[in-house]
Amino acid sequence: MVEDLLDAAFGSDRFGRTAYRIREGADAVPELSFAAVEDDALVGTIQCWPVAHRAADGTVTPLVMVGPVAVRPDAQRGGHGRTLMAHMLDAAQTKADGGLMMIGDPEYYGRFFGFAADATGEWELPGPFEKRRLLARAVNGHGLPTGAGMIGPR
Repeated sequence: MVEDLLDAAFGSDRFGRTAYRIREGADAVPELSFAAVEDDALVGTIQCWPVAHRAADGTVTPLVMVGPVAVRPDAQRGGHGRTLMAHMLDAAQTKADGGLMMIGDPEYYGRFFGFAADATGEWELPGPFEKRRLLARAVNGHGLPTGAGMIGPR
């Protein structure tokens, strides 16, 4: 059901996106991944993934990649995505084993959830991306790496 919802929200060609390369081979973090269900039907989902920042000097900093956040197209604009994000952030306050990072709209995720591109300016990803959309936020006592490094699966 989740895969069908992701196809409906992002298209079946979504597997070629950079976000999929970052978390390739990883399993979602169950404690930070949630579903919204109404009338026994899946309406939305959020998944989080164990990734890492690898600096040139060999330093590896664990991170948690947030996303995809997806809501069934006919249920969008109903607050489901915002509720899923808030629920995940609440859980991340005690369960995240690294800072959070995502590729997303900085105006939305910054305004409502405290994500910013301040720490990510020198980060690289294994594929094309817009630097302004590479966002992060500290959580659960875990800071963010601020220097150069490649983001990929742990």
